[in-house]
Amino acid sequence: MRTAPAKLETFRDDFTYTNSKEAIERFPFPFPEDEYAYSVNIEPHTLPGPAGSVNEFLFDIDEHYLSEMAERDLVLKENPKRCLAMPHMEPACWDFIDRAMTTMSADYPDYFKLEKNGDQWHWQNLLLKLDDTFTFGDSSTLPCPPMEYMGRQVQGDIALLDQRDGDLFLDAGIVTCPADWSLAFDAGMSFKEWHGPVPMAHEMGVFDRALKYLTAIPVDRPVRRLNWTLTVNARMDTSPETYPMWGAENRSVTPENVGEKVYLRVELQVLDRMARSNALMFSIRTYLISMDDLVTNKDWARRMHRVMKNLPEPLIDYKGLTHYHQILVDWLAKYDPVN
Repeated sequence: MRTAPAKLETFRDDFTYTNSKEAIERFPFPFPEDEYAYSVNIEPHTLPGPAGSVNEFLFDIDEHYLSEMAERDLVLKENPKRCLAMPHMEPACWDFIDRAMTTMSADYPDYFKLEKNGDQWHWQNLLLKLDDTFTFGDSSTLPCPPMEYMGRQVQGDIALLDQRDGDLFLDAGIVTCPADWSLAFDAGMSFKEWHGPVPMAHEMGVFDRALKYLTAIPVDRPVRRLNWTLTVNARMDTSPETYPMWGAENRSVTPENVGEKVYLRVELQVLDRMARSNALMFSIRTYLISMDDLVTNKDWARRMHRVMKNLPEPLIDYKGLTHYHQILVDWLAKYDPVN
């Protein structure tokens, strides 16, 4: 079930973010096995997906929409470089506008409305109270650059990948809720360059296989995968730029507060080929669930314990879990008494 966008909640300071019962039930739990290993876990993103699920539509709009858009606005005011687009990516940015507006207005007609009259478009975002008429392809007719304009209206981060010379390059995007990576640092990098810090996967040839697959994605055949990490507190922005704000929080976990403070952070990553520019739209939709909420599902609780218990040391370090990993494993053990 999908709950309508609700009141504003915060992802910083007092951390008022919470999940409804419905949000917990539709959470994309990422572990199909008791042990986690890197793999090319890519599958077709067939649309529409199951009704009410996170996979139902190309862009998932849920109860946290208003809160996430407010957080995005705060981040961009603090650091406008969280949104960028290289000049040659202008067609891709307009592709993104077309794809987002067309699908969102069709999938959520109560929230978004689009009228096209040739190049004259009329867009209404009823949730954010936006009502704009513009000329498609003419950035001067928008209140801000096209990447930022549409990026401020979708949940999750967006990267636009230019494809050339058999590779993918991160040449545009809006990234305000990253899991410890920086758009400003990675901009212009090739596929393997921006995945450089990932341990173990390179030796296994994961990225070679992934790149071959991704560069062959056709139009109207999006694919998806899940990625995960853990975070302390319901903080969306865990970027290197803001590390002084959240780095010390990793040391604040205790056996008494682990259920409240530690969150499973799952990214639904969708790659969609855009027709005009041939760029890939890479959407990174982030979902957070506290351990207290996660263990209300007994199967998830048991599997979470086994995955954490068996996690290789390089991954514990890479995902930043070193300071509280054992505390979490010990806490989860009571939900998995036979293991």
